[in-house]
Amino acid sequence: MSRPLGAEVAPLAPLGEGAWAVGGGIRDFLLGRPVADLDVAVADRPAERAKELAKAHDARRFRLSASFGSWRVFGGRLPHPVDLTPLQGPTLEADLARRDLTVNALATPVAGPGAGEIVDRHGGVADLEARRLRLVTPAALANDPVRMLRLARLALQLGFAVDPEAVRQARADAPRLAGAVGERLRDELGRLLRLPEAWRGVELLDEIGALGALVPELEQSRGVEQSPYHHKDVLGHTLEVVRHASELLADPEPVFRGLAPRVAEALARPLADDLTAGQATLYAALLHDMAKPATRAVTPEGRVTFMGHDRLGAEMVDTLFRRLRTSTKLREFVTLLVRQHLPLGFMVHREPLSLRQIDRYLRRTAPAEIEVIVLTVADRLATAGPMTRPSAITRHLALARQVAGVHFELLDRGPIRPPVPGDALARAAGRPPGPWLTDLLAALREEQLVGAVRSAEEAEQFARRWVASDRSSF
Repeated sequence: MSRPLGAEVAPLAPLGEGAWAVGGGIRDFLLGRPVADLDVAVADRPAERAKELAKAHDARRFRLSASFGSWRVFGGRLPHPVDLTPLQGPTLEADLARRDLTVNALATPVAGPGAGEIVDRHGGVADLEARRLRLVTPAALANDPVRMLRLARLALQLGFAVDPEAVRQARADAPRLAGAVGERLRDELGRLLRLPEAWRGVELLDEIGALGALVPELEQSRGVEQSPYHHKDVLGHTLEVVRHASELLADPEPVFRGLAPRVAEALARPLADDLTAGQATLYAALLHDMAKPATRAVTPEGRVTFMGHDRLGAEMVDTLFRRLRTSTKLREFVTLLVRQHLPLGFMVHREPLSLRQIDRYLRRTAPAEIEVIVLTVADRLATAGPMTRPSAITRHLALARQVAGVHFELLDRGPIRPPVPGDALARAAGRPPGPWLTDLLAALREEQLVGAVRSAEEAEQFARRWVASDRSSF
């Protein structure tokens, strides 16, 4: 931890004295990690100092927060963005004492005597060397409960252990998460889900008590027993599904084989809230069974059931994501995955499946066809109780590959368009155009898919038969 900081903070010299580089940028520099940005605490005049720094480097600036007086300077000759914020307290020492972790409570003057020398009032350098996350004060998490999520994220991101006292304090303060601002929880969860092996961070959230405080339904899942087809309680199963989904996101080849590149491409596409489709699927893996405690029942024969947990779970996800103020696109995506996580498993028992059956399933899960399939695979892999036959898992994975393969074939084929316009079909059927045409066109598309209709004449004949069979509503 003896890397010289002088060269790193030299571009900040125009800020003058009374300015200190602080926090994660200093931590990452000392660890030899890439520095994405630098935070600077200033004693006074943040707006004027931001202007001076921008002028010195031909850079740009904008206000980050009017309430906190924060500014960002970026571009020009600056090696990375710089965020300027007023000291949180009358002195640097007071500012550092208000920070969360000792490894984030490091600072260095950016100008004048001592520039580049580390200010370490809380043993942060020793904790870096020990690869340990320790709280600056026992009140650090109570002062800002969202720090619990950051604690788990940094432990995963840095590969550090969490100090036992920090774990104890987090468990004591976890109930305070219920009052945290939804947007901040959303942002911190997103940062965790974007990390490799995000499942480890989710398990750490559970270890420190934050997971159940954030989603009470998951805490209610602890100890909820399932059928003999499961080897863990509902919460244990959920955490295992998250792990399998995370592993599939990292490498789909063991399950999807030759389709793996296409699956990986689908999972990597940007979705919403700075998450890829695959990362958003981890949300669904975490929440897919959140309604099981509310729907658990035991039949007179002693069979455990969770009827309707997919439907109720989707409603619960919708409520949770509104609280977290996620985008509509992310909320609808995860809600769809939770609602549709069961049907593919039921379809295993109806094999062999026709192209019609597979197409209907894919249309039900659109536009998240691959992500739903991945979730069902993760769910199936995490269901291995004493009554589960290995062949059942094998059959599910084979069906997942088959359905994914059909999806990609249809994707490559392109949209299936009717041979004649809808109004012409209406005339052929002897009915005025109306909403009923939507159902007719869907039925016609299916006939075209399987090759039963190939021409305009056949399409018109099908429309007349379809209307005559009274399958339309007028």
